[in-house]
Amino acid sequence: MLRAGDILDLSPIGAKFLIKKTAAETGGRSFEMEWELAPETGGTPIHVHPHATETYEVLEGKFEVYVDGVWRTLSAGERLGVEPGAPHTFRNSSADVVRVYNTHEPAMRFDQYFEGLGTLTNRGILSARRITPKAIVHLAMLMTSHEDEIISVKPPHLLMRIFGRIGRSLGYRI
Repeated sequence: MLRAGDILDLSPIGAKFLIKKTAAETGGRSFEMEWELAPETGGTPIHVHPHATETYEVLEGKFEVYVDGVWRTLSAGERLGVEPGAPHTFRNSSADVVRVYNTHEPAMRFDQYFEGLGTLTNRGILSARRITPKAIVHLAMLMTSHEDEIISVKPPHLLMRIFGRIGRSLGYRI
């Protein structure tokens, strides 16, 4: 279980997440983190949050956010909210580290999703340098076990469900 002050070290995928506020601390209103993204770091597959608003506030550097088919560059001090159901992702395509304050409202089970992402990264399954079939299957398992929180758009959710089932039938665990 994540707590405020915990650090999810996702260095193999170019990120570190400092947990600022958990669902328990906000009464379920939000889950909040401060991200540090390495230079030239991509984000998650294009996805939606069916029931939550995600907000990005850039603390340092330049940060790119893709929402509804358009890339926008945010600079330090700028903030962008992504409404439920809007397809989005993010990246740091600059040569500098970017720091972003990230919020999901309501908190739902985002803490468990990100904890699972940390587990897959720290076990060496996910890496920014290589996308393997095993990594895709594990990420599909994680995403499809959190469908209230996150649904993949690209690759399509149906494909992620198929990959997730394959992983479960092979006995893979998150």
